[in-house]
Amino acid sequence: MNHNKPSPLITRRGAIQAGATGMAAIQAAGLAPAAIRPPEKSVIFIFLTGGLSHIDTFDMKPDAPAEIRGEFSSMATRTPGTRICEYLPQLAQLSERWSLVRSMSTASSGHEPACHMMLTGRRDLPPEFNVKDTPSPNEWPSMPAVITHAIQNGSALPPAAVLPQPSVNEIGSVRPGQYAGRLGNRWEAWHIDIAAHCPLGNGACPDCFRFEGTPFEHAAANIFDIPLLTLPDGGQQRLTRRADLLDLIQDQHRQIQGNKVLRDFDRNRRQAMSVLTNPNTSSAFDVENADEKLQQRYGKNKFGLSLLMARRLVQAGVKYVQVNLGKNSSWDTHRRNFVNLKDNLLPPLDKSVSALLNDLVETGMIDNTLVVMTGEFGRTPKINKDAGRDHWGPVNTMLLAGFGVQGGRVIGASDRQGTEPIADQQTPENLSATIYQTLGIPSDATWTDLDGRPHLIYRGQPIPGLT
Repeated sequence: MNHNKPSPLITRRGAIQAGATGMAAIQAAGLAPAAIRPPEKSVIFIFLTGGLSHIDTFDMKPDAPAEIRGEFSSMATRTPGTRICEYLPQLAQLSERWSLVRSMSTASSGHEPACHMMLTGRRDLPPEFNVKDTPSPNEWPSMPAVITHAIQNGSALPPAAVLPQPSVNEIGSVRPGQYAGRLGNRWEAWHIDIAAHCPLGNGACPDCFRFEGTPFEHAAANIFDIPLLTLPDGGQQRLTRRADLLDLIQDQHRQIQGNKVLRDFDRNRRQAMSVLTNPNTSSAFDVENADEKLQQRYGKNKFGLSLLMARRLVQAGVKYVQVNLGKNSSWDTHRRNFVNLKDNLLPPLDKSVSALLNDLVETGMIDNTLVVMTGEFGRTPKINKDAGRDHWGPVNTMLLAGFGVQGGRVIGASDRQGTEPIADQQTPENLSATIYQTLGIPSDATWTDLDGRPHLIYRGQPIPGLT
């Protein structure tokens, strides 16, 4: 496999990139049958690629000078003493469901290293880390890849999935930290590259925008390129006959070779067969044909329907779903920060995340599902000459809800100008430990890199004070 460029296993039109596990589109097919019991514990990780401005959303500084506090006012939430941005009214009414960590810190204000840190759950960069050569086998494995390695329960579904497309910058370069890296291709997570092609737009397609405010229209009539989920000619009966023949051939090979690679292939083939023959194959992905009221509730755009897809995948049994909300570094508001947040970014975020939390409550999944929302870093306290805010690695705010989270709490704090943590500093290692603990991965679990060296999965302690 060429590590320098992720190669889709089938075309975008056809369209799900399944990574190196060999599960491809037929594995992607069978998700979200309503009869499947939700997993004991699961995680939905919402990644705001580009870096959400903490100081304009969840850690506002109304008493700071104008060049720092910005243009937005804060509003009260249902939690006494906790105020957030006026353009997040629906989340404000749900504050009893979520908690904030206002003291997350990465060691870098650069997109590439900071993304690598947040998506892998560790601040140390690997030897020979090269931001111009991504994705690379020299990277540490992403959290989804580690989870794929650590959770091998024989399920018909992969443990971890990433949707609806990779996190990329405006020229299409893939951010580091999203793939299996030094863990090896075998443990690649399930990358569902399903977003409709839109080369230059930012934000919640089809409600695209350009940072400069120049006119722009979504390049496709749809939001997602839905994969073909039909059986081959001859239907299930023909497929079953082919599978029986394949079983016979593989049994003979196993007797001859006793080969681990062959056993892995057999497991992946059985997973693929299981999901393909499920009668509800299209329901998880066909969100654009979901009930109209449900679509309106989430928002008929990439933000809303990606989160609906994530909820359906978790309900089907996927343990970990990462949702990249935005494209082309949508949250990288160097220019026109306040206009773009107010008009293009915060309304669909507020609507979609609120809908997800309410939906998890109504479906009875909230007590089993941890929801995490973060970017790779925050934004500079001081507003720049373009009415924007630049990268800021020293402090960021995360929102957490669901399993293991007592709502209405604020953990940690930044200083009066939102410059750095002054209490309970947290790191990517603490975040990843929280996620791994939620999924039941043992604290002494390890993975082995391509050179045969073992690495601890936990590199920090779970975030304290959430429960």
